[in-house]
Amino acid sequence: MPYDVTTTRLDTQALFDLKGPAASLRHWKGPDLPAFPDQPNTRVDEGGLSLMWIGPNHWLLRAPLPEEAALEARLRPAEAPADISIVRVSDTLAFFRLTGPEVGEIMAIACPLDLHPARFGAQAACFTEAFGLKALVTRCADGFDLAVEQSYGALCADYLAQAIA
Repeated sequence: MPYDVTTTRLDTQALFDLKGPAASLRHWKGPDLPAFPDQPNTRVDEGGLSLMWIGPNHWLLRAPLPEEAALEARLRPAEAPADISIVRVSDTLAFFRLTGPEVGEIMAIACPLDLHPARFGAQAACFTEAFGLKALVTRCADGFDLAVEQSYGALCADYLAQAIA
């Protein structure tokens, strides 16, 4: 019996990999970024942008693809000081949105994280694995967004379809 879950492959997202101390990044481009999350493996959503704290001195900025050029112009990665790194990585991840009343069951098949809302809250964002692939998992309003390396997008779509069937 199939699970009551819908998967949608999302359009390419604008993504920028940010590395360096939060204070240095704030000093360089603070007004152009959302507030920095105050807890690891969380995100702050602000003005259509999502800033995720994904590792020590490591952040991922996500936005709709039409905003990519404007963001790059504002962030000026080529001019960044030596203590930080800003790299556009929009083409590296394939995003899927999973929604539906049984989305928790599919996510339990896909990844080893405890995704109960008490453990993985509304603003959670972290890298883990899904179907044995490195994956970024975030909550969305009615489910989860799951991102894998772009070259594994078709494979992940197949795994999701098989898990739901």
